[in-house]
Amino acid sequence: MSNPLHAPATLLGDGVILLGFGLFFVLLFRRLGLGATLGYLVAGALVGPQLLGLVHGGEAMLEIAEIGIVLLLFLVGLELNPGRLWRMRQDIFGFGLLQVALCGLAAAGLVWLATRSSPAACLALGLPLALSSTAQVLPLLQSAGRLRTPFGERAFSILLFQDLSIVPLITIVATMSRNPADAGGPPGWQVALSTVGAIVGLIVAGRFLLRPFFRLIGNLGEREMFVFAGLFTVIASAAVMELLGLSAALGAFIAGVMLADTPYRHELEADVEPFRSILLGLFFLAVGMMLDLHAIAERPLFVAAMALALIAVKAGLITGLAVAFRMAWRPALGLGLLLSQGGEFGFVLFAQAQRAFLIAPEAASLFGAIVTLSMATTPFLMMATKGLRSEPVSEEERDGPEADGANAIIVGYGRFGQTVAQMLIAQGIAVTLIDTDIEMIDVAGSFGAKVYYGDGTRLDLLRQAGAADAEIILFCTDGDQIEPEFLEGVHEAFPKAAIFVRAFDRRALLKLRDAPVAGAVREVLDSAVRMARMAMAKVGVDEAEIDRTEDLYRARDRERLKAQLETGDLRARIDRMITAPEAAAEGE
Repeated sequence: MSNPLHAPATLLGDGVILLGFGLFFVLLFRRLGLGATLGYLVAGALVGPQLLGLVHGGEAMLEIAEIGIVLLLFLVGLELNPGRLWRMRQDIFGFGLLQVALCGLAAAGLVWLATRSSPAACLALGLPLALSSTAQVLPLLQSAGRLRTPFGERAFSILLFQDLSIVPLITIVATMSRNPADAGGPPGWQVALSTVGAIVGLIVAGRFLLRPFFRLIGNLGEREMFVFAGLFTVIASAAVMELLGLSAALGAFIAGVMLADTPYRHELEADVEPFRSILLGLFFLAVGMMLDLHAIAERPLFVAAMALALIAVKAGLITGLAVAFRMAWRPALGLGLLLSQGGEFGFVLFAQAQRAFLIAPEAASLFGAIVTLSMATTPFLMMATKGLRSEPVSEEERDGPEADGANAIIVGYGRFGQTVAQMLIAQGIAVTLIDTDIEMIDVAGSFGAKVYYGDGTRLDLLRQAGAADAEIILFCTDGDQIEPEFLEGVHEAFPKAAIFVRAFDRRALLKLRDAPVAGAVREVLDSAVRMARMAMAKVGVDEAEIDRTEDLYRARDRERLKAQLETGDLRARIDRMITAPEAAAEGE
């Protein structure tokens, strides 16, 4: 008689092994600067059936973990409102289309030269190789703080078109199918119309159903319901597209875009992000487990040579296209190398081609190994070419920082840092200014300001700038770049200095609540208050009433922020927000 406890015990045991190995290798590879993705792949290959054999069932895990890709595309959609998408249309549908078409055809030619397979098989293998790894590249851009830069937006535009191209690529494979079971399938034009209809349907549903739905959930004020509603939205939109035989990730992306310009975007992002991180990690663990190491062992030179050829071809074509789209050659090369690997959707398309009798199972495994190997090279490529991709800095024109006895060090000399610096200098406080924006450094120099070139988030550079003797260190950088762990290191290295941080928003303040800072300032709070005061004065509100309103808002905001910092919950004391005249009157 079988033991009914056996299956749960096995599930728990497999979970402990997978998470343990994943945690160890991700920490190790992050420490080495190689990124989490490679750590997950190595951990999965090690515990999989072909090496230690500690965990089996990679196929089943992959099906579940693909939800991580769906959640990733939903979060990507949340970062884009329709207006921003329209602004990026040239890069998405111009650059993106050319990249997929040219790289796909070039990869198909590469496959033909290496295997002499039929044209249909070469296309079925080559077109998926044009796709890059969204799950690998986006976290790399996010961790480097470059996702919202012009470089990051261009990379994202290409990745977005690649994700959109999944449906036509599946249609191409289905059209070439040799499987008799596919003969009765719908024609390509019908699939295209179904795709457009599904997208339009999701957009309409997002406009007229999703927003009222989340307004209702938000009024309940229950965080658990918000998490549940967010996951339901993602899974439901993906399931609708999958039911129609289309890309589930595309459905989740559209749902994200529909919610991108709503008041619920930040809350949804915070709620969905942990699930995305976990499932994406499981996805790469499963890919590592399914990696056919025997195929690599039998033909190691072929796998290595094809992976290198793929990287070289894609990097060269993307770099050339980027230059044609008026990028300087250094960032163009960086873009080419960043997108030179194969992508996770290649596994999906290889499986589709195998079911269509276009390629043998051995070929699917072999080219899956090529994709995985190409993904593993990306962190090494980016590290190895950092010097080549970076603009050369003239030591004569843009000096590195040096200890000059300044009382204050200001990291970041943008519009925020300039105001801070001028006020300190006006009080006779000596400052050292540090920034990495070469163009800004040159402009500042023309106005008489000496700004040193360097990355002020490096402890060695701060020490070089005289941080050991400074009384104040002020981080005035854009975005949400300063992490609490970094501030802990700064405090330990320079205990005499009081640390001040420019916080992007309330969420950034919550992240810094336990950090050793003397002060953190939301970058737009006071300017927003000043604009509100100007607006009230324009409509005839007297000065005393304006002062009373400002005092009321600031008191409520402090009360709400105090509760948020104590609980770590962004929705704490939400009742202190002024959303209606009655709410303001209750606070008097």
